[in-house]
Amino acid sequence: MNTILKRIDPRRPFTISASGLRRITLGAVVDAAAVYGEALGGLQTHAHGGVVARPRRTTQAPQHTLLVVAHSDRGSLDEHARQTLAAAALIADAQTQVALLVLGELKDDAAVLGADKIIELASFDRRTFAPQSELQVLAACVAQLAPAHIVMPDNATGDGDLGRRYAAYARVSVATHVVEISGTHVATYVHAKKSFATRALPDVILLAAGAVDPRLPFVGAGERLDIPSLVTGNKPASTAYRDLGIEEIDAAQVALEEADFIVSAGNGVTDVGAFEKLAGTLGAAIGASRVAVDNGMFTRDKQIGATGKTVEASVYIAFGISGAVQHLQGIKDCRHVIAINLDGSAPIVKRANLTIIGGTQTTIASLIEAVGLARAARSQAALPLTETLAEGVAA
Repeated sequence: MNTILKRIDPRRPFTISASGLRRITLGAVVDAAAVYGEALGGLQTHAHGGVVARPRRTTQAPQHTLLVVAHSDRGSLDEHARQTLAAAALIADAQTQVALLVLGELKDDAAVLGADKIIELASFDRRTFAPQSELQVLAACVAQLAPAHIVMPDNATGDGDLGRRYAAYARVSVATHVVEISGTHVATYVHAKKSFATRALPDVILLAAGAVDPRLPFVGAGERLDIPSLVTGNKPASTAYRDLGIEEIDAAQVALEEADFIVSAGNGVTDVGAFEKLAGTLGAAIGASRVAVDNGMFTRDKQIGATGKTVEASVYIAFGISGAVQHLQGIKDCRHVIAINLDGSAPIVKRANLTIIGGTQTTIASLIEAVGLARAARSQAALPLTETLAEGVAA
């Protein structure tokens, strides 16, 4: 039997097995077939070399509940939320169901992510600041499901704040910045990350990013659950807070580390003016490869890669970038990578979610034209409604 020694990754304190979380230890030996199965996204390998669907985590009647709460982002859970859902599924026993409360619209297949029950509150928007309304909904959900524990991402985009608010409101125990979790305890770094502090599972667990690999060897039941009390209570509450909305600024003024949409130029971009026009048309921040910066096409603060900026954009479009290992390291946390390149075998093609084999200048011109036509069509479609409203006001 072939064996593989798994390297210790300090950012991944756990490795996944069918029986749950296992702490990575030096010299641990795992079966090669199991590792290959995980590389396929958690699919099981058949004895004859085929691939079969992952099994259900449990088919027993639930006696207990673990509640995972997270905001969605444009209909999807981000990587941190997926890790949190996976953690709950991995520590749940056969008599425990994993319920997912989503604040916002959810288009993901939550069963594949480990959820047994899904409660979707589509009217909540991550871009809207409504902490009291969210707190009321969470409290109502807890009253309905009576979960043994609540697990949430410890982030700065709403979930971490909501978890702390609920713990203070309900006067329950809470653990923040959790980097290790099992069915019996949680742990967090202390003393400048030189040691761990452990404790029994608290009522509210706020999980740090990168603590769990979201790839699971099983799936959840994935059943939609409607709770009428949440729907009726899903209305803006009287609040001491006033949401002033999100201030829209020029994407060029956003730091690359904070940008959600980035277009990046490599040595294959010959018309910088057209590239900058595309960035302005799309409302995207501008990045560049080291080669493009060294050639004087862009300033050093635009460089992305191991020797430049590390970015976490939702959409990253690379124009004429081959994808050296240093550049790929800088975009490893980007959600969707689109590559435009003449070379179909370039390293960035393997990283990209979508690749366009073609010239960068032709593609840039086509994108500018397509966006302009789409906006014109949308404006034309909205024109009759605008005229109708204007006539009504005049009347």
